[in-house]
Amino acid sequence: MKNINKTIHKVVLTCLAGSFFLISIDSIAQRRVGGNGGGVHRPSGGTQTRPAATRPANQSRPAVNRPSTSKPAVTRPGSNGSGTKVTRPTNSSNTKINNRNNTTNRNSNNTINSGNRNTNISGNTRNVDRSRDITINNNRNTVVRRNTVVYARPPYVYGGYRYHAYNPYYFHPYRPYYYGPTWHPWGFFVATLAVTAIVVSVESSQYHYDQGVWYAPSNGGYTAVPAPVGGTVNNIPSGAQTVNTGTVNNYYYGGTYYEKDGSTYKVVPPTAGTIVDNLPEGGEEVTIGDVKYVKFGETYYQPVQVDGKEKYEVVLVEKDK
Repeated sequence: MKNINKTIHKVVLTCLAGSFFLISIDSIAQRRVGGNGGGVHRPSGGTQTRPAATRPANQSRPAVNRPSTSKPAVTRPGSNGSGTKVTRPTNSSNTKINNRNNTTNRNSNNTINSGNRNTNISGNTRNVDRSRDITINNNRNTVVRRNTVVYARPPYVYGGYRYHAYNPYYFHPYRPYYYGPTWHPWGFFVATLAVTAIVVSVESSQYHYDQGVWYAPSNGGYTAVPAPVGGTVNNIPSGAQTVNTGTVNNYYYGGTYYEKDGSTYKVVPPTAGTIVDNLPEGGEEVTIGDVKYVKFGETYYQPVQVDGKEKYEVVLVEKDK
């Protein structure tokens, strides 16, 4: 009897343990069904629906304007072993170099402006106003003196005139020679003269001479004019060229010829056949037939070549008989 009770007692304990074990397994399964370990128990009779979360429609973030920073394009070195070439982005504000006017202004103390020929050189203003040219007897130093040497070459005849020259015609373009900032061509107007200018009287007319340039009073200023024949000065510019006229030596500077007269220098007319290295500004290039001369007043210069160098010869012009 005792054995039967023990057996029943064991069976009951076993059943209770099994039931407890099954209940534990079911509890664990329900916890897993809840998801995410949250321990949510869903009812077995149906599906539990969560409420839909309503978010504001078309919610847009404010636009942010960020500066467009573009990195410079980098061209890697090629196979030729050259260094890295960096192409920087173009900045339109710093590349407006070609937008310049056609007129160039130079402000480094050497300003040259076309038009009225206003020139500023080394701070000294030079104003050429052709409208203020004065009437002057240009023939005083433009009439050519005849040379004593006989011409071996026949003259060039055209339009009723004969043009005598000792050297053959050799054309080269007229390129005015620059004698420096203190020299001015005929017709050049200045409001005032330098303190170095001196007064020279020639046949009851007064001229002003300064560093190789002759001036005559004109409209509240002074105008550069041809040097008057007979005008005498104590000094001439150191750059004067010594030229041989066939009889005596002359000194040539800026289109003017001087002859030594004791301790002074006297202005003389050009002598036919005289060769000079350069011609100043103010000449006129004229074409006569097949020959092109450079004319100053009534003096004609023929382009020639002497010892392989381009020069000019004073031409004797005569009316054809």
